[in-house]
Amino acid sequence: MTATTDGSTGALPPRGASATDAAEAAAAPAGGARTAVLRNTADAAREATARATEHLLARQDPAGWWKGDLATNVTMDAEDLLLRQFLGIQDPAVTEAAARFIRGEQRPDGTWATFHGGPGELSTTIEAYVALRLAGDAPGAPHMATAAAWIRARGGIAASRVFTRIWLALFGWWKWDDLPELPPELIYLPKWFPLSIYAFGCWARQTIVPLTIVSAKRPVRPAPFALDELHTDPADPAPPRPTARVTSWDGLFQRLDKALHLYHKVALRRPRAAAMRAAARWIIERQENDGCWGGIQPPAVYSLIALHLLGYDLDHPVLREGLASLDRFAVWREDGARMIEACQSPVWDTCLATIALADAGVPADHPQLVKAADWMLGEQIGRPGDWSVRRPQLPPGGWAFEFHNDNYPDIDDTAEVVLALRRVRHPDPQRIADAIDRGVRWNVGMQSGNGAWGAFDADNTSPFPDRLPFCDFGEVIDPPSADVTGHVVEMLAEVGKAHDPRTRRGVAWLLAQQEPSGAWFGRWGTNYVYGTGSVLPALVAAGIPASHPAVRRAVDWLERVQNDDGGWGEDQRSYQDKEKWAGRGASTPSQTAWALMALLAAGERESEAVRRGVRWLVEAQRPDGSWDEPYFTGTGFPWDFSINYHLYRQVFPLTALGRYVHGGPATAGAAAAPVGA
Repeated sequence: MTATTDGSTGALPPRGASATDAAEAAAAPAGGARTAVLRNTADAAREATARATEHLLARQDPAGWWKGDLATNVTMDAEDLLLRQFLGIQDPAVTEAAARFIRGEQRPDGTWATFHGGPGELSTTIEAYVALRLAGDAPGAPHMATAAAWIRARGGIAASRVFTRIWLALFGWWKWDDLPELPPELIYLPKWFPLSIYAFGCWARQTIVPLTIVSAKRPVRPAPFALDELHTDPADPAPPRPTARVTSWDGLFQRLDKALHLYHKVALRRPRAAAMRAAARWIIERQENDGCWGGIQPPAVYSLIALHLLGYDLDHPVLREGLASLDRFAVWREDGARMIEACQSPVWDTCLATIALADAGVPADHPQLVKAADWMLGEQIGRPGDWSVRRPQLPPGGWAFEFHNDNYPDIDDTAEVVLALRRVRHPDPQRIADAIDRGVRWNVGMQSGNGAWGAFDADNTSPFPDRLPFCDFGEVIDPPSADVTGHVVEMLAEVGKAHDPRTRRGVAWLLAQQEPSGAWFGRWGTNYVYGTGSVLPALVAAGIPASHPAVRRAVDWLERVQNDDGGWGEDQRSYQDKEKWAGRGASTPSQTAWALMALLAAGERESEAVRRGVRWLVEAQRPDGSWDEPYFTGTGFPWDFSINYHLYRQVFPLTALGRYVHGGPATAGAAAAPVGA
């Protein structure tokens, strides 16, 4: 590993080929010996595929789904404790279990990172520190004092992001006047307006609407202790922030924020109360059947606070079910620690597992694949959601990411579910065909005006939400991305629509988005390896020949960034420093698999790069058929919010090995006929 300038451990890969590669190279100087090496690699891949298949089949839930843990960072756990403190529902056992997990994630320098091996992050460290103080850790304890010193050295609470300071304001640790204003009257802005709630990505709008109520109410539940040790100057905790030029967009929005602060002081009581009631109705209408909101933790947390501030007591069915839903995000570990998932991924995991198993040679009518198909069929969404604001005439038919999220089906999930269903020979083929037809029609209808696809909405590209002083963390809009577009194009080609004008527009957009290096940017996975692994199979499936210059540039890039050990890896820091980190990082099973899937699609099965990548996967496999992957290869918000999908390390290597062994993706079962959406 390589030490970075901030003292953290970077992910630059170790150099040096594996012992097996060295032995094979020595034994295979030319010709026939090389054929023997390839044969040995294929035999080893078959054995690894069989072990991985057995392992993955054994992990299926009796109901038919798969789900791996979804690990993010300790802000989820800290904010869960802060919510319980605010609502007065602390549980000593939960507090201690959460504190045990948070302590276990602290780095030697006293900080908390947002991904494995990453640098300490200020806001994450502040929230973790505050949570541990709520759990009883003394500020003078060595681990706490080290964290506090690090926080002060980087500007203290005043330098943290807005969301962190909102949490602190709830307890009087920060002044509401020193936060950006977010008026509830935002709910009244027309849908076409560039700053309406529908100009934000679905995850952002679900969070912003309840926060408008919180911002208007400005509650303070006095904290049991002060946080002077986290300020650079406790006598002046909120020094003035730099003012942007009047003629710049940032300057304009800073002055708009000042105007909104003045409006807060003079807002008429009845109109403001009406706006908050309208926001509350919007929130309640979007509560899911399981009590959550959008299937993700942050909107649920803020919705509970907002409704409670409006007078909903904790026994009210909306709040009671909302709180119960949050308990389902908790993962209890064997050591007694409790980790909170930001989200749960059963639909995504199940479709990827189905594809992996089918591509690995599991028969299309295998009972477990049929059971998975039945479960996915039951998850198809049959009613409109927020996406219909921009597509009011489009019939529903998508799939979401989570167990319950009917308001926000996911374009990426829908494409992959269609690909999965087409790999299953179901006893009721017409049921499969009808579901696929609805899914394809919905996906096609969600194409944006530029020919590409975003994750949840069409044409969610307003440049203004990012300018708000409130929005200093993560992505707040949902523009089209190469990885999602690649998955949709691959699916459309699979269902016989490779030459459809809408598919060709997607292909043209992808070709135009290729980086000068030959890679593609990965919005929802890390990063250029994921983008390239998503796009290259799609282009080939859509009829772009392997000899096309774009394909050759991508192949050349993948070969250039292959690690000396034969694998591929890419660190989250590539989102901040492309020149240093793009395609660079410790080899991981999922990223090695993405690279192999791309190279195999490009016709490189017999190449040295593919052989070495396959050998790396074989050697990295554990005796039980699984792989280990501590590194974060998933992305919520590029750089700001990283994800470790615990099933990625199983499904993608199996997919890559299966395609290597069997020569390509599995062709469809009973649903093989093109659909007519």
